[in-house]
Amino acid sequence: MIPQGTTVTFHYTLMVDGWVVETSNGRSPLSYTQGVGEILPGLEENISAMDEGEKRKFLVPPEKGYGMRNPEAVTRVPRDRFEGADDLTLGCVVGGRIGGYRFQGTVVDLDVDSVTLDLNHPLAGKMLDFEIEIVSVGPEAKS
Repeated sequence: MIPQGTTVTFHYTLMVDGWVVETSNGRSPLSYTQGVGEILPGLEENISAMDEGEKRKFLVPPEKGYGMRNPEAVTRVPRDRFEGADDLTLGCVVGGRIGGYRFQGTVVDLDVDSVTLDLNHPLAGKMLDFEIEIVSVGPEAKS
């Protein structure tokens, strides 16, 4: 087990539904501090049992990844609340502020009067298929 507070550096490939969503191949590896919640819980849990130089493939269920989809996170917004509303298309990602909180949403429907946004994370409800290679483990991070 990798002790809490230890710096872990790793390469990864994330696949969802058979498609590569993200990878560190060809780029610098990622680093995080074990046990402080800097990465997805299911990813950290699996990495915690790995050793330096080890490669492993594993699945992370939605509950330990980006969570389950929340149907209440789909909302209609009056079209006149958007700058450049005429440029919106299905699938585009928009951002803004509501009550001082920042949000991002995916446009899932458009009509003359409104825009329907899905505020769920795009990977919510998805099984995450990771391929991990541990580049280095340690030392403990300084507080």
